[in-house]
Parts: sequence; C-alpha cells; structure tokens
Amino acid sequence: MGVSVYTVVYLEVESLKASSAEAKNDVDDRVNKLLLGLGKFNVDEKNVSASSISTAPEYSFGDNEKRVLDGYRASRNLKVTLNNLEHLNAFMDFALSVQLDEITRVELKSSKEAELKNEARALAVADAKERGSLLANAFGATIGKIYSIGSSTDDSIGRYGANNGIERIGSRMGKPQVTGQYLQENMVFSASISVVFDLDVK
Repeated sequence: MGVSVYTVVYLEVESLKASSAEAKNDVDDRVNKLLLGLGKFNVDEKNVSASSISTAPEYSFGDNEKRVLDGYRASRNLKVTLNNLEHLNAFMDFALSVQLDEITRVELKSSKEAELKNEARALAVADAKERGSLLANAFGATIGKIYSIGSSTDDSIGRYGANNGIERIGSRMGKPQVTGQYLQENMVFSASISVVFDLDVK
C-alpha cells in the first residue's frame, strides 16, 4: 500500500453579541452551515472535530478608565481533514463564505507519518555512528560504548509549492490575495540526535 498525503485545516469562528446565548447561537449557525457543505469535499463526520465552544464577557475601558461591558464573545475551533489536496483551495473559499472568521493553520500529513519518522530517526543514528567513527579514526582511536544519548528532535515539513504562507487567512481581512495553487504534495521528515561515545585509544 502506498503513502497517502492528506491535509488538516484548523479554523476558528467567533461572535460578539449582547448576550452569551446570542453569541453562541450565531457561532453554532455558522458552524452548521460549514458542516452541511462538507459533503461536496468528500468529508465525513469522523474527519471533523467541532465539539468545543467557549463564551466570555468582553469589556473595554471608557471615560475615567471605567470598565464597560461590550457584550459576550463566543468562540469555537474546528479541525477538518481533507483526504484530497485538490479540494483545499475550494474548501478554504467555502469556509470563509459561510463566515468562519479565520483559517488558523493548514498542515500536510502523511498516512505513514510514524513509520517515516522512525526511518528518519534510524538514519540519524546511523549517521551519528558513521561521523563518530570518522572523527575517532582521525585521532587514531575507535569509538567504544555509548556514554550518553541526547534527546532526539523529529520534524516534518509540508510543501505546498508557491503558497506556503497561508496561515491565518481571515474573513475580516477581505478576500485573501493568494493564487490558490497548492500543488506540491510532498513532505520532508527529519530527525536529529546527539550521542557521546567512549573512545578506545590505540
């Protein structure tokens, strides 16, 4: 089975109204409009997380630094997984058209992410051994037992072609000035470790 690439889109919707109930209803209405339109992007319920909501009073300071209640803000975060990268641009346009306030993040993912991260880590270990041996040989020694191993860092980078700066596209900012081409569905996985070897001096 091959490696499939998919996209996770994080969205935020919020509303400021006179009461917390009004703000919540406004947010829920816009989220429901998004959920109703997901079928055309081949997204089912298991690929959507939209369960939490928060409400809080919002204040400003008026004359004499007196705190004034402006209303109640409700906010809700969503996570939508798109299995077809070709739907990304149309989905973002649709999300903004139903007045979701912001697309906060877009992540490229792989179906074999854990396996590929493990492979990158194994290559980092092999590289550390090879470099250690070369340096030890340069000083007339060989590497011995491992003295310590530092924490490893794993990274993955998703590449979307020309448009890699697509975080925080907001409906309040007007129509996003991007060409909508998200073409290169490739990822780079990397790992790094630090290791200290004992030296066996000849």
